[in-house]
Amino acid sequence: MSMINCFFSYIYRNRGELFDGLKVWEDADLREQQGKWPVIFLSFANVKQTKWEEARKVLNEKLMGARNAFRHIMNDPMFTDEDREYFYAIKKDMDDATAATSLYNLCGWLERYYGKKVIILLDEYDTPMQEAWLGGYWDEMVAYIRALFNSTFKTNPSLERGIMTGITRVSKESIFSDLNNLDVVTTTSGKYADCFGFTEEEVFQALDEQGFTEKDKLDVKRWYDGFTFGPVMDMYNPWSITNFLDDGKLDVYWANTSSNGLVGKLMRTGRPEIKRLFEKLMKGETIQVPVDEQIIFNQLDTNQAAIWSLLLASGYLKVVHTTSFREPDTYLAEQIYTLELTNYEVYRMFNSLIRLWFAQTGGLSEFTRAMLQGDPETMEEYLNDIMLATMSSFDGRMIPSDKVPESFYHGLVLGLLVEQSHQYEIRSNRESGYGRYDVMMIPRKDDLPAVILEFKLFSVKRGEKSLEDTATNALKQIAEKKYNTELLDQGIPAERILKYGLAFRGKECLIRKG
Repeated sequence: MSMINCFFSYIYRNRGELFDGLKVWEDADLREQQGKWPVIFLSFANVKQTKWEEARKVLNEKLMGARNAFRHIMNDPMFTDEDREYFYAIKKDMDDATAATSLYNLCGWLERYYGKKVIILLDEYDTPMQEAWLGGYWDEMVAYIRALFNSTFKTNPSLERGIMTGITRVSKESIFSDLNNLDVVTTTSGKYADCFGFTEEEVFQALDEQGFTEKDKLDVKRWYDGFTFGPVMDMYNPWSITNFLDDGKLDVYWANTSSNGLVGKLMRTGRPEIKRLFEKLMKGETIQVPVDEQIIFNQLDTNQAAIWSLLLASGYLKVVHTTSFREPDTYLAEQIYTLELTNYEVYRMFNSLIRLWFAQTGGLSEFTRAMLQGDPETMEEYLNDIMLATMSSFDGRMIPSDKVPESFYHGLVLGLLVEQSHQYEIRSNRESGYGRYDVMMIPRKDDLPAVILEFKLFSVKRGEKSLEDTATNALKQIAEKKYNTELLDQGIPAERILKYGLAFRGKECLIRKG
């Protein structure tokens, strides 16, 4: 957006050297447009306040900053004292009515002064909306933004054109309901598909110019390739690539921090099905889900399609392929998307994020330490704390066990064990003995114990009267199915095999050691 601003804005007139040697400068018609337009450039990227009044103040300051960039025009005698009064009324403590018409009026003054209509660039327009949803002041923010956008982008005769960027398409929220002149381009659109990142050809050319090896190319592809826009695949995030070219280090350079809080809340408090599917993604598997690109924030707690659309639009997921599904005996068709994590950088980012969520409960290292020390009471204490902190009321309702899938708890515990992957081979749902165990941890060193975990949901049908009965049944299954066979075959003595039965009922957990 800043590049577009530099290209069109009067402020950068006669600065063609900024674009000399670039492809845009090869077009004679486009060269004529450089530095020839009044441009209003705003970014809402840092409007992340937790309270409405604070967010409103920052938004007003943004609008005041846009005004200040052109305060010099008010020295022209073409403007009246009344114009100047309205101009300087755009300030951080202005009322909402003044804020709503601030850009509309500013465009009018700029058109009079420059004799040309105005280009408006608004970056990360939806960051305030995300924070409002998280902070509980959604209605106030919607009213403010709707009024501002309506006067700025619909009823504004001085607007040449505008560009807004964001990760959420919220047209069903009525924020854009009055705007019928929008051309919406999303991650699944074909328009401009190869313009939203570096292509693989561009990345490899840059690596060659910097003297990187063929192995470096393979590493960079694994870490940073994977973004797809419409039909165009193998796109790379420019921020990650330029940082790698700068220091030559493979690292997590990019994380869409404007949506991390939103994604974190959805993952921690979402329905069990959301967590189960997310577990598959973290295992490197794909998921098949519908996607609703017109995100409705107040449905994010219940509408899975909106959640996956948010993750897709944020860059966390990529489309592998789509399948059209038509309802029988109807003309209604639905697109089912096959999605996976975008690349290894995103996986590493989520891995760190998940660790942070659990670390905030104080339960990550303590859980695994207690498990390896044979301390089920401490394991149970920390796991119960984590479940209370991360599970929504939906997850924890006292409903029949078969309504809350065992895979939810399975995935939760696997998340706690991920820190041990350097010392253990962690296996899940594999055959051993006469059945399939839930989790087995095979040590990579001789001085470490092996671990078998069996999960069970409380069940009255099995005659269980308490979680104690459930945990006992889990330990019985480990023994009867001889789940330790695989470990014994590898030469691990029985006394070095820890066995735990984990019993769950809603937000309750009880752990017993065999």
